[in-house]
Amino acid sequence: MPRELLLDVRRRLRAASDPDFRAGQVNFFREAVNPHGVRSPEVKRIEQGAWREVKRWPAESRIRFCDELWKSGRLEEATLAIYLYRRLKKLCGAAEFRLFESWIDRYVDNWANCDGVASWLLAACVENEPALGECVFAWTASPNRWKRRAAAVAFLQEAKRGRRTGEILRVADDLLQDPDDMVRKGVGWLLKEAYPKKPGEVLAFLRARAVPRLVLRLAAEKMTQRDRAVVLG
Repeated sequence: MPRELLLDVRRRLRAASDPDFRAGQVNFFREAVNPHGVRSPEVKRIEQGAWREVKRWPAESRIRFCDELWKSGRLEEATLAIYLYRRLKKLCGAAEFRLFESWIDRYVDNWANCDGVASWLLAACVENEPALGECVFAWTASPNRWKRRAAAVAFLQEAKRGRRTGEILRVADDLLQDPDDMVRKGVGWLLKEAYPKKPGEVLAFLRARAVPRLVLRLAAEKMTQRDRAVVLG
């Protein structure tokens, strides 16, 4: 059954591909990506059709199917795997956390797929089983740039809710001077989302450190005019 659905999904993606859109996707990313050239609304429609079958499968079949999507190296197929597991976010726990970590280790090679896994799937695991949040701190020292970025982005939903601010600032501190601008952008994004609920803590954090300008610019996007002037000088 997973094999038949995999063939059908790929047939649908090929039928929906647009060469001009594909060229735009390739040019949009700094990293080398291999898209089919399918627009997001159509990817979502294909995923909706796949879900009607996948939701009836045992976990082992679902994991095998998603792993095959990732193995393709195609941008939209990875996105489909992420969309499918977003439907299961209330069920995500330690086992799924390990699965999603393995996707980052083995397959993730661009910021879009990194953020899809981290901001939705890992974030769901951390929300459902808070102790899993401790696991990402070791990732800040990973040689894998996407795993370091994921360490920050995995706390994004917690930041938006004003929760776990101490841990959010801890991971931000660990990554603040990261040499990779994609990692620094992840830190800036995390602080930007933490600010509306915890403005005092975020402002104090930034004022107490030598913060790269890239992080400051992103972190300041939702700040009041007064606070923005303070951090940007």
